[in-house]
Amino acid sequence: MPDPAEINPIDIAHALSNLCRYTGHTRHFYSVAQHSVFVANLLPRELRFIGLMHDAAEAYINDIATPLKNLLGNYREIEARAWKAICIRFDLPLELPPEVKHADLVALATERRDLMAEHAEVWPSLAGINPSPRAVLPLMPEDAKFIWLNAFVTLGGKIT
Repeated sequence: MPDPAEINPIDIAHALSNLCRYTGHTRHFYSVAQHSVFVANLLPRELRFIGLMHDAAEAYINDIATPLKNLLGNYREIEARAWKAICIRFDLPLELPPEVKHADLVALATERRDLMAEHAEVWPSLAGINPSPRAVLPLMPEDAKFIWLNAFVTLGGKIT
């Protein structure tokens, strides 16, 4: 497990802002940092910090598309160890609340609508999930880093 004391929110913001969601299969660059802020903004205030942090492990282990992640036997174990260190560092629950999981799916449906090429393929994980009425407008990495760090501090995180 990574050392929780070495986990730094500036490192998380920097890495996530430079990671493109969907392994780059978007019409325009769209970062994991911006996705995390989008998820946080879909949640009630008391859940926004965990919504912001829900993909923070990807800053250390990368963003891997779910279909591939499911084929990598011990990847989920590695991801869980990184997530546990982040939870210890920021006093987060190990299990994401159902509301955060739902907001992540709403973000997925919205991102598919706004960022992906049009195709008729059904994504089973989105059954019954409606996209947000808000459009996703992709930001450049430095802007995504700024909004992630701003959200982090606004929601009570301390940059130390």
